Parts: sequence; C-alpha cells; structure tokens
Amino acid sequence: MLKGKTALVTGSTSGIGLGIAEALAARGANIVLNGLGDRAEVERLRARIADQHRVAVRYDAADMSRPDAIRAMVESSIAALGAIDVLVNNAGIQFVAPVEDFPVEKWDAILAINLSAAFHTTRLALPRMKANGWGRIVNIASAHALVASPYKSAYVAAKHGIAGFTKAIALEVAEQGITVNAICPGYVWTPLVERQIPDTAKARGITEEQVKRDVLLAAQPTRKFVTVAEVAELAAFLAGERAASLTGAILPLDGGWTAH
Repeated sequence: MLKGKTALVTGSTSGIGLGIAEALAARGANIVLNGLGDRAEVERLRARIADQHRVAVRYDAADMSRPDAIRAMVESSIAALGAIDVLVNNAGIQFVAPVEDFPVEKWDAILAINLSAAFHTTRLALPRMKANGWGRIVNIASAHALVASPYKSAYVAAKHGIAGFTKAIALEVAEQGITVNAICPGYVWTPLVERQIPDTAKARGITEEQVKRDVLLAAQPTRKFVTVAEVAELAAFLAGERAASLTGAILPLDGGWTAH
C-alpha cells in the first residue's frame, strides 16, 4: 500500500500514464496528474480519481519540454503534498521519418520530452526522497530502449538514453532507500493506437485486422497488444515495498518482442 505517499505521473491525462495514476491511487497514493487535455475534462478526471479512491489529486499542465515549467510543477507539488515519493516519467511524443528528412525541431522536441524531462524531474525530486530515506522512480521506456526500428531515430535514441539514465541513477541512490527502474512496453492498446488503425488500413489497402496483426504486432510473438492495465500493475509493484531490492532493471513488457 502507498497510503500517505505522493506520486507524480507525467503524461497522465490519458493512456498509459492515466492507467498508472489510477493504479497508484487505488493503492492509496496521492496523485499529481500532468498532461494535455481540455481543462474541464481534466478537472472531471481529477475529481473522479479523488472521489473514487479518497486521495488528494492535483493537476499541473507543465510543458515537459520546458525545464522552468518542470521545476515549478515539482516545487508546487512538494509544497502542497509534502513530497514526491513516487516519480513516474511517462510523458512522450513520437515522429517517424528517414533521418535525412527528420525535422530538426522534431528531434529536439522528442529528446526534450522523452529524455531530458526525466532528468529534470529526477534531479528535482531526489533531494526530498533522499531526506526521507525512501523513493521510487519508474521510467516508462519502450521496447525501443532495447531494439531499434527504422525511421524512429529520435525516439530510439531517447529511449536508449532512458535505459542508461535509469541504470546510472539506480547506482547513485542504491544505498538511500530509493529504487530506479524502467518498464519497456511493446505496442500497448491505447486510444492513440486505436485511432491510427483505420488510416493505416486505408493507406496500405488492407483490413484493420491485418494492420493489427501484420503491421503493429509483427514483432510481438504473442500477437497480442500489451494492455494499459499490465503496464500499470507492473509500475504499481515497482512503487511498492516488495520491490525494494529491484533497482536498475530494464524490464521488457513486450509480448516477447525483445527475445528475438
């Protein structure tokens, strides 16, 4: 149980991040949500999680590409809730193009949000974790932290960077009651993925089922999407007491993709 702890989950107004935030709230953690979305919808989401799980829930719209916004979010969260005991670095974006055609601004944005943001949240949250002698950092990486795909140079570089960053920080804080781990999901069934399928089917002249099986899931031996709930349950385990000896781990959750 995480009763009395506070968790900051970046990119948590939808998809994987929202699933993780809900799983941590269900275990008693106060939550700081962060991400995009209509303010009224986000407020309804915040209120629902708070009422359903009887925890404090805050929302911060910090732009994860801006170090000053990240600092303000971390400092205001600690001021309001006392600490950030569990940090989940989940925010991320994607862009696909051959490297010679890759827009420089897209490269910079992907590195900023997918990699540098985790550096900033971690460096700002760690002092209070160290003072308390307890902390959990969970980085949501990707199977692309372990293997590569063409046309995703920025994303693959950022996720490989997250894997290395996870290991380095785990070693730095290993004696201070703080663990640092990374989860590496394969293709996860989210609304974002679901919305891409009809257009992909039309563009390729194949059925939606063929898109799922032969395009998206071609690399996953199970031929099944990873679920948000599976990622959330693993994140919640890593945030708990029973994972105290699990640190510096890069954990595939990819239907066997990286076993090839």
